[in-house]
Amino acid sequence: MTDVHRVQIEYCTQCRWLPRAAWLAQELLTTFEAELDELSLKPGTGGVFVVRVDDEVVWDRREQGFPEPTAVKRLVRDRVAPEKSLGHSDRTAD
Repeated sequence: MTDVHRVQIEYCTQCRWLPRAAWLAQELLTTFEAELDELSLKPGTGGVFVVRVDDEVVWDRREQGFPEPTAVKRLVRDRVAPEKSLGHSDRTAD
């Protein structure tokens, strides 16, 4: 059996960040359709926007601002499929 990987995106309902969370979820599910077993959206309050992989916080808006999808994809990839190429998303801007 392969490893089971779960991603959770917790977003602020007061701030109406569901569309942003859903868009990021779609990006991650499209990129990691074979590697992720579950992706959940968790309603929260107080300005929260946190991405967790297997219960580990990989992105917190309070510390890092809103994430670019490519940054989150790299963080998720490093935990669930380190060998996977992300194509143009792997290139960093100089």
